[in-house]
This record gives sequence, structure tokens and C-alpha cells, in this order.
Amino acid sequence: MSTEAGKASISRNTKETQIDLSINLFGTGKNEIDTGIGFLDHMLTLFSKHGLIDLSIKCVGDIHVDYHHTVEDIGLALGTAIDQALGERRGIRRYGFFLLPMDESLCELALDLGGRPYLAYKTEVTSSFVRDFDTKLFEEFFRALSVNARMNLHIRHTGGNEAHHAAESIFKAFARALRMAIENDPRETGVPSSKGVI
Repeated sequence: MSTEAGKASISRNTKETQIDLSINLFGTGKNEIDTGIGFLDHMLTLFSKHGLIDLSIKCVGDIHVDYHHTVEDIGLALGTAIDQALGERRGIRRYGFFLLPMDESLCELALDLGGRPYLAYKTEVTSSFVRDFDTKLFEEFFRALSVNARMNLHIRHTGGNEAHHAAESIFKAFARALRMAIENDPRETGVPSSKGVI
């Protein structure tokens, strides 16, 4: 693992997945993503582009078993990288939120980078498959991410039952809310917490 301001690189190797990931939170949205799962690649590309986050992910996972290990472990690695890249979280806005429409879908998302991990996840989608990918796995992705990023994350998808649109609205909203939360607050000279540490 290596880090500098806004950047982190993670290598995570288990019997289920081998992941190399690097991130620049203050990038331009450049990405190179290969998880072995096309729909996950698409969502992570959207996250990178709309968050203006440079992201490189190479994952070899046991997708011959199922997609669960790969999706969850990438969430874990991405959360760890976000946490490392934020460092002490000095001078950031800390909170971010976004309301994002995607055709009939609407995602309401809010997050807090205050160090206390929690996920509240709700979607109206009942028909969750996009080809062979079950978008219900994204709840596990965001749970692993929120824990390892030390992030309080509330995701609520309302309206519509098209799984692709729902997932897209969630990932774009997450990107935009994170982009807001990590921005420099010119009036904040220290850590944005009454505790003095996050």
C-alpha cells in the first residue's frame, strides 16, 4: 500500500480474489477498470467519471463460482483506498449529498466522512437482474465500502423498477456526493469534528 495526498494504492490477494487498485480522489475522471464483470466495470466507470476520480482496478476473481466475492472484495478495497487517500481528513467538507434522476429512477444519497461506518440501503427494484448480474449485490459492495472507508452512507432509490437505471442512479449519486464531501472547505483549518480527530 502506498499513499500521498488524495492518492492511494492497494493490493489485496486472497484465495477468492486478487485485486490491484489505485485511486486519485482529486483527479479528472481517468479510469482503467477490469473486474471480469462487465456491468460492475460500467458502474465503476460512471463513479470515476462523475466523481472526477482517477481510478485503476484490476481484479481476478472466482467468478466461475459466482460474482459475490469479486463485488464485495472490490468494495472493500475501494473503501480502504478512499480511507487511506483521505488521510486525517483535514480541511474537507465531510458531508455530501445528491439527488440524482435517471429516467424513471431517482436516487437520494447522503454521506458523512466522519469516521463512523454505517450503511442504510433501500431500493424499490424487485426485478434486479441485468443479464446475469444481480444488482442486489451492490448492497454488499456499498456495505464493504462504507465500513472500510469509515463512512456513514445512506442510499435510497425511489421510483422505477428498471435495474440498470436504478444502479446507474445510485453510482452517479454516490460519485457526486463523495465529490462534494472531499472538497476543500476554505473556512475549515483543521479536522471537521468537535472531537478534533476523525
